[in-house]
Amino acid sequence: MRTRDNEHIILKRYRVVYTVVAILTSLTMTAVLLLTVINQPEYGKIGNPVENEVFVRYVEDGMRETGAVNIVTAIILDYRAFDTLGEATVLFLALVSTLMLLKADKSILIRLNQEQNKHEPENDKIFQSIAAVIIPCLLLFGAYVVVNGHLSAGGGFAGGAVLGAALIMYNAAFGIEKSRMFINEKIFRRLVIGALAFYAVVKGYSFFTGGNHLPYIIPIPLGEPGSIFSAGLILPLNIAVGIIVSCTIYGFFVLFDRGEI
Repeated sequence: MRTRDNEHIILKRYRVVYTVVAILTSLTMTAVLLLTVINQPEYGKIGNPVENEVFVRYVEDGMRETGAVNIVTAIILDYRAFDTLGEATVLFLALVSTLMLLKADKSILIRLNQEQNKHEPENDKIFQSIAAVIIPCLLLFGAYVVVNGHLSAGGGFAGGAVLGAALIMYNAAFGIEKSRMFINEKIFRRLVIGALAFYAVVKGYSFFTGGNHLPYIIPIPLGEPGSIFSAGLILPLNIAVGIIVSCTIYGFFVLFDRGEI
């Protein structure tokens, strides 16, 4: 009886602390945003800049400074790479939140898997035959879009979406058990966390040294614009983003379908 009373008291205190922290955080963020808006230049003021010179820098010097032919990718993964890190982190947090909300208990998972196994497409030979042809093409095209993001339209986000679609099609065609032979929860976790950590560490190193005018301990050659191995860190960063996006898309599908990865 005392144990239950103690748990009830702890839970009540936790709810109070959680509510207070949530309110303070919300008020702080609201105040910061309002101060930002208040301190913006007034519209139509004479002293305001006529145009933003940043885009001129991107267009005129983007290829020389980044080595990327695709200026959009140069902006996303070089000039504003920390913004992209934030976007990738949002995807990761959304996936973790969904995992916390949708992952079922083991007893429920056993029952769900038994019910889902009845609907596995074991006898859908037409779908499997079509998927066997389409999936390799999707994987190849997705990899092409990822690794050529600094040369042409594409990149980690677009290519990752294609790769994620290929994984979903494989799961739908051949079932969850065969899918887990090459992407289970352990591999999934390592891929996502590893790609996100790689992006943060590598780009943090680049920004820290460049922002402080320090020489690179490990040189980052830009290469020759137009070649596949060029644009410095943009190619490996595109690959990291592609891994995060593809795993996130597939993770959402499996969680809603099975309750686990």
